[in-house]
Amino acid sequence: MTEKKNAAVNCESCENYYYDEESDTYCCAMDLDEDEMLHFILGDFRACPYYRDNDEYRIVRKQN
Repeated sequence: MTEKKNAAVNCESCENYYYDEESDTYCCAMDLDEDEMLHFILGDFRACPYYRDNDEYRIVRKQN
């Protein structure tokens, strides 16, 4: 993962965290195993290996 510095996770700022209109909940798009899902549900996911910063301006900064 290229974003190792962001290991402390805030799911709300992750690209893989989305709102599912059908279930009316927020979900992680990654296929989590049982242990990962338990940590996710409990809000105890401190070092998510799937975390990707949802920084919309990342590409623009690289172009400058």
